[in-house]
Amino acid sequence: MGSTGGGLGGGAPRVKKQFLTALGSLVVIGILFAVYGSPIIERRYLKEAEVQGATTLRLAVAALDGHLRRFEPLPALIADQPAIEALIQSPDDPVLRHATNLYLSGINALLKSSDIYMMTMDGETIAASNYDLPTSFIGQNFSYRPYFQEAAAGAQARFYALGTTSARRGYYFSSPIEIGGRILGVIVFKVDIDTIEASWVGGDSRIFVSDPEGIIFMTGTPEWLYSAILPLTPERLTRTRASRRYSDAILRELPVAERQDDGHRLLTVTDPGGAREYLATSQPMPQAGWTVTVLTDTVSARAQAQTAVVVALLSLCLAGLGLAILMQRRARLAERLHLQAEAREELERRVEERTADLARVNHRIEEEIAERRLTEQQLRQTQADLIQAGKLAGLGQMSAALSHEFNQPLAAAKTYADSAAVLMERGRLEEASDNVRRISALIDRMASISRHLRNFARKPNEKLGPVALDEVIRDTLEIVAARLKTADADLVIAMEEPPPLVKAGSVRLQQVLVNIITNAADAVEGLPERRIDLAVRREAGRVVLLVRDRGPGVPAAIRERIFDPFFTTKGIGKGLGLGLSISYNIVKDFGGSLSVDEHPEGGALFRIELEEVAAEVGQAAE
Repeated sequence: MGSTGGGLGGGAPRVKKQFLTALGSLVVIGILFAVYGSPIIERRYLKEAEVQGATTLRLAVAALDGHLRRFEPLPALIADQPAIEALIQSPDDPVLRHATNLYLSGINALLKSSDIYMMTMDGETIAASNYDLPTSFIGQNFSYRPYFQEAAAGAQARFYALGTTSARRGYYFSSPIEIGGRILGVIVFKVDIDTIEASWVGGDSRIFVSDPEGIIFMTGTPEWLYSAILPLTPERLTRTRASRRYSDAILRELPVAERQDDGHRLLTVTDPGGAREYLATSQPMPQAGWTVTVLTDTVSARAQAQTAVVVALLSLCLAGLGLAILMQRRARLAERLHLQAEAREELERRVEERTADLARVNHRIEEEIAERRLTEQQLRQTQADLIQAGKLAGLGQMSAALSHEFNQPLAAAKTYADSAAVLMERGRLEEASDNVRRISALIDRMASISRHLRNFARKPNEKLGPVALDEVIRDTLEIVAARLKTADADLVIAMEEPPPLVKAGSVRLQQVLVNIITNAADAVEGLPERRIDLAVRREAGRVVLLVRDRGPGVPAAIRERIFDPFFTTKGIGKGLGLGLSISYNIVKDFGGSLSVDEHPEGGALFRIELEEVAAEVGQAAE
């Protein structure tokens, strides 16, 4: 044992030194990675963001270019139409003007463009697709627009501007109206591009289109509209105002700072929400004279880079933790070998002590088992006494109605007996014999009631077997008939044919039904609707008895306690609170279940589930 301790004494410092050396190496690696590796990872994620931005940019440019190309050849085609040529040669003819207005309106609706209009060489509009609108171009002069000036000089022209009349943005295509080698007018198409701009709203990237002066005229960020990403120098403002490209719109500089970082173009935009950095990717559209720019928020890329760095550092930490665990296990292994020898001796000593303790415990357990068996017998006897007490309590509650049931036939029998004596004195023997038969029937009726009450009151044995439900229900009716009559309640029975057999005890099942039907009679007594339904049906190899009343029902607050012993909602002296508790335990002893719920149409619904047995099995006495 001494040599083992010495080995441990020399091994622990050595393991500790190795651990500190390895831990120091991991710390150095982590610092180097954080200093030199983090920028590399950040540039990698910025590159991925730039590639995604370039893809978005190509899609945006393709959508814009495709949308504009649809309308580019149309002005020249319409300029050659007979209606256009006729009106440009006779611009003051009202009939030709009206016909051309209708023609342009129809073409505009067919092509789903914004507006189509034609002008004379002095820039006055003489026909337009919006001739019948308050914002009609007819009579307006657009000679200051570059698209008019270029078309009047004989060229196909393009121009983007904010309409001075309609106050709507659009892209203009113009073409000269040439007849016999002479240019007599200009035809113009205005295309609405709001649909493309609307598709940019709410995306992951911010997209905008700027003109040659750096002014944003299309963007998915409405607050950037008519903002300049280049300084608004006097020269730029003069060129913009000369063409009235943006009408009366207020132009302002977008608070933006641009810088280059390892080949990436980064823009920092300051707005009321704070400054945000974006990765910018741009592509010119030479034919339109536009520049399309896609801004990708760098927050996501930098966050991903930081996450990657954190994950790498955590991995190093986990490696250090694994190394620490390994070192600790090596130290503990040596210690465990030493402790095992001591533990073996201690174990042998404790085994002897535990053996003696187990002997004493076994003796106490045997005594407790005997006590529990005695207690269980006493509990069963108590339960049987409670069941009997519940029966007797039920009989006591029915005593007034039962006395009425006995008094009525007794009074009738006395009347028939007195009448029979008088009839016999008068020699009317046949009528007297009929009275005697009536008396005999009344006596049989009282004997039947008495027999059912006697069977209900006696203590049953524990034997279970097949019980015919129709017979149990019939005997139950004999007992509860008086209570139903007192409550003026109707019991409606619905049973499947043939009547099912269930595993139960007939007298105890009868007691359950008496308790539940009596409670139902109490619930409906004095109410306008005093109907009680008893339904019997088969469900998946089980027999279900449903007893529903039209009373106030069982509130959810007491539904969980209604089967507790001595719990009752009746007044003092009207119940012991044992009926439903006894019924619950009886059904449970049968291997079934008893529950209560609220019927959807009102009233309480008691549900009894019992096991169905085959019809050929003999009946079991109880």
